[in-house]
Amino acid sequence: MPARVATGPREIVTAFRPIPLDVPEGMKPNEFFNSAENLKDLVHNNGLLQNPEGLLLYRKALGHSNEFDASIIYNTSQSILDPLGRPVRRTQLPEPVKNVWNRMNQIVIDYMLERYPDPARHLVLAGEASLDATWPLTSPGVPSIRMLHNHFIVFDQAELRAAPLADAANPNLTDGGQHSLFQAYMHEVYRAFFEGLDLQILRPCAEGASRIALTGYPQGLPSWEIRGGAAALKEVRFWKEYDTLLKGFIDFYRSFFSQVSTRNASMPRDINFPDLVENRLQFNNDFLKTAKMVRDRCIVDAKYANAIRWQPAFKQLIYRNDEGRLIVTISQNSIGNAITELLGVVVNRKPDAEAYGRAEPALIAQLLEVRRRLVEADLGEGIATPCWAAG
Repeated sequence: MPARVATGPREIVTAFRPIPLDVPEGMKPNEFFNSAENLKDLVHNNGLLQNPEGLLLYRKALGHSNEFDASIIYNTSQSILDPLGRPVRRTQLPEPVKNVWNRMNQIVIDYMLERYPDPARHLVLAGEASLDATWPLTSPGVPSIRMLHNHFIVFDQAELRAAPLADAANPNLTDGGQHSLFQAYMHEVYRAFFEGLDLQILRPCAEGASRIALTGYPQGLPSWEIRGGAAALKEVRFWKEYDTLLKGFIDFYRSFFSQVSTRNASMPRDINFPDLVENRLQFNNDFLKTAKMVRDRCIVDAKYANAIRWQPAFKQLIYRNDEGRLIVTISQNSIGNAITELLGVVVNRKPDAEAYGRAEPALIAQLLEVRRRLVEADLGEGIATPCWAAG
């Protein structure tokens, strides 16, 4: 019998080609990466497709996986020079942009599922993380590009099984079972709040049913199965429900931290579901008791208070579980973590041009096929770079 593989988060090494970019003297890398100059370089050297709506498909130069790795970014770098003023989540998109954004997401996910049909061989995921203006740009862990973007990633399961276990105490492995304040102290009220949302395509998963067996993640987070699988992603209703989850999360987050900040605070402005907030949060003793606990600690612990993201910070993810079902989950975001860590995959990027060069041809071939499908669907035009032609 084959040896039993231990369950736990994995740390994989991903090679990359060093980027020939000089950060101006006196600037920190994440300050420069948010500049219009750097985003212009991203388009010219790694851009695959762009459209009039301002959406850009690009190759991840510092990727998570060399199997498949791409992003779509809402590139407002030329029109909004203040990085803290740029849209950072899907609910901030103009409706025409959101329509195109959702269609692009559906096509890329559909390609990944077609190209990698076996969940036992490949872990497929797509999702976004909050880039809200919750810290100064110079703070550790601030995202390198402060604009809304989605990640599309495939990991080889054999590589994950062969990878060493990650340090379970790594603060980036934020999940409901270990670090999440909501899950640790308000598990029932958090889930009851989500149960009040109007969802038809998204069906709540039973406790633990959404976990990837190899890593044991995600842990303790509310998760939903997508009824109808990949076909449901072609329905407008699905994307509206995907937005509903995010809006509900933002309402919960803002309501909680308003109570942490100010005892017996009024309902925050522009709440999406005011009746739900009033009935299931503002009159809930567990909710308010936990807010008091956090507030009391903030008063006496400056380091703890400084680490709090007072504005909504989230990771929202679509992934394929071990049974081949598509699952949606949402979580708080922690300091500096990547979207992959929600599923227990820690990526250790290493500069190695030779190793990256071996993987690059197959990776680029896939990205160009995705681009072809997007162009065919009238979702943009190809970009020429030193590595590939425009079409």
